[in-house]
Amino acid sequence: MRTKRTIQTKLLLCIAIVILSACSQTRYVPQGKFLIDDVKIKVDNKNVSKEEIQQQISQKENLGILGIFRFHLGLYNMSSKKRENGWLKRIGEAPSIYEEFQTERSVENLQQYLGNKGYYDAVITDTTTFNNKRKKAKLSFDIKTGEPYIINKYTHEVLDPNIENVIFNSKTKGLVHSGDIFDVDIINKERTRISNLMKDKGFFQFSPDYIKFEADTTIGDNIVDLKMIISDADLQQKSDTVVRHKRFKVSHYQYDTNFAPNLTSRRRARAIALKDTLYDSQYSFIYTDKLKYKPNLLKSISHVQDSTYYSLNNIDKTFRSLNAIQQFRLVDINFTPTEQTEGDSVGFLNCNINLAPMERQGFSIEVEGTNASGNFGVAGNFGYRHRNLFRGAEMLDLNLRIARERQQTLISNEVVDFNTQEYGVEATVTVPKFLSPFWARRMFKYSVPQTIFSAGYNYQNRPDYTRTIASFQYGYKWKSKPYRTNSLNLINLNLVNMAEYNDDFINSIQDLYIRSSYTDHMIMALNFTSVYNPEHSSRSTYHYLRWSIESAGNLLGTIANASNKWTPYFNYDEETGNLEDYYRLLGVRFAQYLKGDVEFRYGYRIDKYNSIVGRAFVGVALPYGNFDVTPFEKRYFSGGANSIRAWQVRTLGPGSYAAGPNEYPNQSADIKLEANLEYRFKLISFVEGAFFMDAGNIWAINDKDNREGAVFHFDEFYKQIALGTGVGLRFDFSYFVFRLDLGMKMVDPSIVDGKKFILGNYPLSKEHFNLNFAIGYPF
Repeated sequence: MRTKRTIQTKLLLCIAIVILSACSQTRYVPQGKFLIDDVKIKVDNKNVSKEEIQQQISQKENLGILGIFRFHLGLYNMSSKKRENGWLKRIGEAPSIYEEFQTERSVENLQQYLGNKGYYDAVITDTTTFNNKRKKAKLSFDIKTGEPYIINKYTHEVLDPNIENVIFNSKTKGLVHSGDIFDVDIINKERTRISNLMKDKGFFQFSPDYIKFEADTTIGDNIVDLKMIISDADLQQKSDTVVRHKRFKVSHYQYDTNFAPNLTSRRRARAIALKDTLYDSQYSFIYTDKLKYKPNLLKSISHVQDSTYYSLNNIDKTFRSLNAIQQFRLVDINFTPTEQTEGDSVGFLNCNINLAPMERQGFSIEVEGTNASGNFGVAGNFGYRHRNLFRGAEMLDLNLRIARERQQTLISNEVVDFNTQEYGVEATVTVPKFLSPFWARRMFKYSVPQTIFSAGYNYQNRPDYTRTIASFQYGYKWKSKPYRTNSLNLINLNLVNMAEYNDDFINSIQDLYIRSSYTDHMIMALNFTSVYNPEHSSRSTYHYLRWSIESAGNLLGTIANASNKWTPYFNYDEETGNLEDYYRLLGVRFAQYLKGDVEFRYGYRIDKYNSIVGRAFVGVALPYGNFDVTPFEKRYFSGGANSIRAWQVRTLGPGSYAAGPNEYPNQSADIKLEANLEYRFKLISFVEGAFFMDAGNIWAINDKDNREGAVFHFDEFYKQIALGTGVGLRFDFSYFVFRLDLGMKMVDPSIVDGKKFILGNYPLSKEHFNLNFAIGYPF
């Protein structure tokens, strides 16, 4: 009864939103004015960006959810006319009123934009249709671009031969060529490119002001002759003497490791005078009390000295590197020319690197609360960080975790309350350099690499088993491009000890393949992960790509097979009658498998209120050799807040397998396919809404898994795709996002004897819904 009321309440809320969006849209439209109901743009040229064209329109219609329901306009119209700055007015959107002068401005903007793009003969026709009864207006812009102007001859005039050699001998290609469309925006980008190139080659004082383009459009037939002119250093032409552009070298480097950014220049100079200074050849290090960082660290991170002359690219590298080691809350790099005579052909600079350090030590405490199917739990995490362990920017992270959760489990056919427990400790040391006998400097040109050592111990006491996991990891992490992060773990060691079993739990596992994964085992793996994650705060679209590959046990297997001293262990399985032989290290069987997965995300920002985000995931784990079962901690699972949200975590699959009613939710398998699509829209203030659809499942990779319907088959798997939909709320509190998602099952692959589609075939009940609480967006 309560579930039906909940569903009815949500349906009424949706209906209220629709009504709110539809009624009283012109309440705040003044007499004689019109609400802009629609703006249409028609362009006859596919080469012109429709998105950039829309940005030239000065007035647009009010935005709406799904492009239909003008929710925010409805909120504004609900406000009181007596309050000029009421709450509903602040969170809503004022009606977009038609103004004739704004239409004229839009036409002017479009004309200028198209002219900049080379379409000087563009014809723009605007049409406005008024509905006096409804007080609404519709605008349309019909754009015929005409033929663009083409660059016929592209020449240059550079008096300084040094400048000419730098520009035209550069490996970077120019942006302007003969035969291109005469695009002013591209010409401006070329001006910036050349200026940055000059600064990268030592011309510290060069700027875009020295570059001028002259266009001759009098030739006719939409043809332009373009000439680039680069002036001498004396722009004012005060004398007849030609003043050449000067290249600069860096002669001295000064590091202030206790920089105070809020001081005035006078007070800063006074503070520096009271500090101590360490001199080392052309370097000086200013500090208070004690120099907290090794001079060699700061010198090795800097790339300013990598080139003979001043280089803008090396400055950017240095800035990135100093930020990458996570030691300083502010990094400031500036240059001051030294005194020099008028005839000097080469100038000299002082490089000042000001560093405001973060707190050297800190700790954090987090408390988590969980509620999974009525099972309540609490967890505490304590973190300690030391940012500069050995004065070389080494970071020590120490994390402690304690968790308890009440669960109900079936023991001897009786439901018993059980408190699960978890205790864990992990220590990680991050060194800002590549520690290896092999030197691979080319891999780390973009940023400072990190060598990471990590060790941990975890104890878990659950209703079905008690286990301990000891781990050790040694690897590297680095950025190869602005948005690409890579990690390579040469040693990823996990030693799993299954200390105790619940006999009823083990006996309840009919699948011998799954049962065999609950055994003592060792994982010694090598894995590589690459993540492409560009910044997208100001972009209409964004992409995210992560892929990883992991191999375990191959080195140990090769050594075991090649060694005469490594004797295999024989084990007779009474249930199957099979005689197994396998190798053990430190008395424990080691796993062999190959695993790889790929995740791709795509987001499109429709407008400031609406966006669409999609995600796809493919993962496969192939066990073989010494341990023909994928270890359970390396297996895939589905369901939950970041997966197929209509199912609880670990309750979906594998395939069409249906777990028993008293079976603990712990479904896992070797293959995972998932796809998600989410439409997000802003509601009020920090509250956002979402409609979503999720699809996917997990499968076993071979017939050793005897769960009914669990094995992946190419001619069957698409029939076992689970489908769920739902609605969600997101509460954006800046520092974190709290999320509620209500998922509803649409296609249930575990229904074998009936119709898998839920709607219309079965009465809706609470078993068809799942409420997820989570922190952060699902993807």
